[in-house]
Amino acid sequence: MGSKERFHWQSHNVKQSGVDDMVLLPQITEDAISANLRKRFMDDYIFTYIGSVLISVNPFKQMPYFTDCEIDLYQGAAQYENPPHIYALTDNMYRNMLIDCENQCVIISGESGAGKTVAAKYIMGYISKVSGGGEKVQHVKDIILQSNPLLEAFGNAKTVRNNNSSRFGKYFEIQFSRGGEPDGGKISNFLLEKSRVVMQNENERNFHIYYQLLEGASHEQRQNLGLMTPDYYYYLNQSDTYKVDGTDDRSDFSETLSAMQVIGIPPNIQQLVLQLVAGILHLGNISFCEDGNYARVESVDLLAFPAYLLGVDSGRLQEKLTSRKMDSRWGGRSESIDVTLNVEQAAYTRDALAKGLYARLFDFLVEAINRAMQKPQEEYSIGVLDIYGFEIFQKNGFEQFCINFVNEKLQQIFIELTLKAEQEEYIQEGIHWTPIQYFNNKVVCDLIENKLSPPGIMSVLDDVCATMHATGGGADQTLLQKLQAAVGTHEHFNSWSAGFIIHHYAGKVSYDISGFCERNRDVLFSDLIELMQTSEQAFLRMLFPEKLDVDKKGRPSTAGSKIKKQANDLVATLKRCTPHYIRCIKPNETKRPRDWEENRVKHQVEYLGLKENIRVRRAGFAYRRQFSKFLQRYAILTPETWPRWRGDERQGVQHLLRAVNMEPDQYQMGSTKVFVKNPESLFLLEEMRERKFDGFARTIQKAWRRHVAVRKYEEMREEASNILLNKKERRWNSINRNFVGDYLGLEERPELRQFLGKRERVDFADSVTKYDRRFKPIKRDLILTPKYVYVIGREKVKKGPEKGQVREVLKKKLEIQALRGVSLSTRQDDFFILQEDAADSFLESIFKTEFVSLLCKRFEEAVRRPLPLTFGDTAYAEGNIPRKTPEVGPSPHSGGSRSPQRPGSQWGASFC
Repeated sequence: MGSKERFHWQSHNVKQSGVDDMVLLPQITEDAISANLRKRFMDDYIFTYIGSVLISVNPFKQMPYFTDCEIDLYQGAAQYENPPHIYALTDNMYRNMLIDCENQCVIISGESGAGKTVAAKYIMGYISKVSGGGEKVQHVKDIILQSNPLLEAFGNAKTVRNNNSSRFGKYFEIQFSRGGEPDGGKISNFLLEKSRVVMQNENERNFHIYYQLLEGASHEQRQNLGLMTPDYYYYLNQSDTYKVDGTDDRSDFSETLSAMQVIGIPPNIQQLVLQLVAGILHLGNISFCEDGNYARVESVDLLAFPAYLLGVDSGRLQEKLTSRKMDSRWGGRSESIDVTLNVEQAAYTRDALAKGLYARLFDFLVEAINRAMQKPQEEYSIGVLDIYGFEIFQKNGFEQFCINFVNEKLQQIFIELTLKAEQEEYIQEGIHWTPIQYFNNKVVCDLIENKLSPPGIMSVLDDVCATMHATGGGADQTLLQKLQAAVGTHEHFNSWSAGFIIHHYAGKVSYDISGFCERNRDVLFSDLIELMQTSEQAFLRMLFPEKLDVDKKGRPSTAGSKIKKQANDLVATLKRCTPHYIRCIKPNETKRPRDWEENRVKHQVEYLGLKENIRVRRAGFAYRRQFSKFLQRYAILTPETWPRWRGDERQGVQHLLRAVNMEPDQYQMGSTKVFVKNPESLFLLEEMRERKFDGFARTIQKAWRRHVAVRKYEEMREEASNILLNKKERRWNSINRNFVGDYLGLEERPELRQFLGKRERVDFADSVTKYDRRFKPIKRDLILTPKYVYVIGREKVKKGPEKGQVREVLKKKLEIQALRGVSLSTRQDDFFILQEDAADSFLESIFKTEFVSLLCKRFEEAVRRPLPLTFGDTAYAEGNIPRKTPEVGPSPHSGGSRSPQRPGSQWGASFC
């Protein structure tokens, strides 16, 4: 990261780009929202708020502000303190979970290529960094982070719109102990795009793992798995696309193997996983030709290798690909007959087996991750929803229909919880409110999933699939006719000769009806399951645990019914958590940085409902809480409410708000809840609460320090004594006293603490004398923390309304590891020189022994070697010799008389 970029980010409070929070926009129109996002995007600010909702624009490049520095900046900070960032939202979730004892979730939405998967990675990375824990917790953190490359290898692919598109839905729950340590987790996966295994569109690729294996396999693996170049395999060569810009398949393969190792998949099972991946590739090369209206394997030689890799007999594999066992009922009797397949049916059977194998392998990997993270009981959790976004292609099939349905459900949650429910709550609570109009997409969800009259599209589809054996190849046209009869007059539905159109919240999408019924049936024939159950490999048999001899009653489940159930279960799960939202925007189709397509962005701004979101947030209340929970959180602010308010809860809240002098127009009292208007008012409450807790914490810390002081001070004095032993003359009280550490009282000095990190611990603080090159004494405040040495001075303000007033100024912030050493004399004096590369500091402090001993300890912790200390009667810092030098002897502050000056005891130094 370049210094210019770093300065650009950290100086945000100086250089303003657009509006941080679009609630503050002077005009609320799609044009104004898009213009603000564009200005910020061009200035490399990809995050913007709408109240608590985070808008993220994909920059299509690596941004400089995702380092440990930013993690420190956002940890424990209020939202308004720093520029908008995904770390701020994540920290807010994490703290709310611990403080309110409530599960949290974040819903990341947006179209394909808008940056949802990357956002999910940053969330998990931040939580891993800020949460504590020992060896077991670190193991769980490793699994959480390593699950990403593994699931991306097997679940992501290059599409026309995104080089690393998630082709499955994932809800990742990070589970925490009551102390906030991540000690478990669970992944729910759904909607894997199995059709990609056997077919890809032009300029697209199959799942990443195939290319990783072919590029990264060892020579031995190549021989054992019969690996060739990608263009040899039918399942890879249909799109004629094998490479992706910016993707190193060989390196990614190593990362995938490493991830399997971390998750606990044994090496022999890893090999079987790769063997199955290769087996699917070889299976795809089996082709069929006509032989008297029936299918025959075109090249029998091509059966041998996939049969070997799958551990089955090649003759039985040929038989199951070209014929099917069907149950026939006649005259009350049931019998099985073998039906020979035609070429089209045989190819379908081959592809069904390939898709079934891959889907079960993917489920195995997810389950392996879950087993590695499982914990006996759930306490708290943060859920991260990353599902592939809304899709509109030139030709949209059954998969796009399912994907867009789930996105429609997520949009419904957003509307219900941020627009509809909020406004209804104001009415129920008796809050003064002017309703905001918005589009409620429940009507579209009902069109797709309704069970009752009129039946939704999925119900009609399942009805047609249940009778598919009678309708045969004309099932898709039957489906279209029944849809026209059932929902043909619906305002959000239109039909045409080859399909139908749905008016989604994100725009009109035309769906090609071809293949809808086959893909919805999602049947893996019992013949193929039986074949896999005869495999020599226990691993493969484990993937097919079905008991086929049990008669099944009722309709078989369909892909549509599964995804509908999964979507509704997901919605129920999300509603049990406190939700947070990230709305991702894709600025262009070129995938290039700084490229902005205005119409594309405006369309997303419109269908994401950002304008309505701003209007509701602007007119409404940033925060609402039940009286009891509000008192529980903020009771500490007044002596009357702490530790417990004994009267009416509503009156207790009113008393508390009056006691902290909140303006009457900043809140309203509902019937069961208090509503706070602006975020700033809430932040003020949070700051006051934190200061109270800090005060209590410091009181406890002081008591504890007093309790352990005797032993601690003895240890510190012993360390200080060892450092200066036989090297410097001492006065009796330089060692034989308590080491206090903070001699400035920083708890009550916010003007000094402003220069330190929010939670930066202070080891030492003292008022010292600094000498310039003319040996002029200047008062400075010296502060030592585990990472830095601060030198703070005072100066008069020369301009502005505070002209003439004295204020604190940070003169130096020196990283401890940047020190070259410390110089001291051998005499009874209080001088020491901090040696550094830029300019040395010549200082005087009566507590120099304590300071130097602590500095030595912190330097060794940071650099893993002792701090160089030099002692001498004549000591020079690098640079110019001062014009005047001090006499060596006791400091006038130490109470001793000045000893006679000895020859050679003068010092020279240059100063910053």
